[in-house]
Amino acid sequence: MTLQTAFTENMSIRHPIALAPMGGVAGGALAAAVSEGGGLGLIGGGGGDREKLAPELALARDATEKPWGIGFLLWGLTPDVLAWALEFEPAAVLLSFGDPAPFADRIRAANTKLIVQVTDMDEARRAVDVGADIIVAQGRDAGGHSGGKPMGTMSFVPAVVDLAGATPVLAAGGIADGRGLAAALALGASGALIGTRFEASLEALVSAEVSKALLDAHGADTERNRTLDIARESPWPDRYPARTLRNDFLDEWRDRDDELRADEAARREYREFAARNDLTAVPVWAGQGVGLVTSVEPAADIVPAIATAAERILARLGGRPSAPG
Repeated sequence: MTLQTAFTENMSIRHPIALAPMGGVAGGALAAAVSEGGGLGLIGGGGGDREKLAPELALARDATEKPWGIGFLLWGLTPDVLAWALEFEPAAVLLSFGDPAPFADRIRAANTKLIVQVTDMDEARRAVDVGADIIVAQGRDAGGHSGGKPMGTMSFVPAVVDLAGATPVLAAGGIADGRGLAAALALGASGALIGTRFEASLEALVSAEVSKALLDAHGADTERNRTLDIARESPWPDRYPARTLRNDFLDEWRDRDDELRADEAARREYREFAARNDLTAVPVWAGQGVGLVTSVEPAADIVPAIATAAERILARLGGRPSAPG
């Protein structure tokens, strides 16, 4: 049994699984491994730092002949960076956290699939209006940054599916195994965008300490905050908090963001922690499904394992999604 959906057909891939384009985590090796495993690997392109991004794009392009792509943050992306990235011939570009309209035509002109991640219904309508080939519905369960007032994944995904009509929707947020993928498909999604599970893979650009922290954590150990972005003086807009593992720095500064902004000594202390990659202070991005992550494995093995588990669940329940016909 193979899970064939509108997403797998649209992207010409085997399994309805995409890698979340996590900045600083999803590089070329991880994206290529996910694609080799039958999913869609997406490199975390951030706002488009060419010096950091160029080797990752080249690595993915050279490491796999299967479809792969790039994810960009719209609040930091420029037309020049997008045009440059498209020269690497990605199969897809995912845009998130902003207005995709200024970039949509350029992506389509490159014969590249446009994927738009949305965090609320207004963003979902905008994605439909710009003609997104695929929409990612990101619920508040997700690790890393998300919308200011997002719905939970279980509530948000079917609402976006109903709005999107024939446009394939991927569910994102808290999905880390075959049960989550099966649930996403049951909600009407055509697949899942998965982050935290792939953060705990051999190819992820994370330290051994981060991997251990993920394996030791539970969903209740995460929280959404702006505090760590303020401490590290990140350019992320205030309207996008991030879900991370709790740590000592968060415990000290929780609900004191305005004080932290004004306290140069505290931010200097944070920079000292960051220079040592001290996990008592620096962010470890993790979604609420982190408690389901129990091992670090090759990404190319994780993809079919999740898909096979979902297939078995759906077969047991007596149903399976099918490609549109």
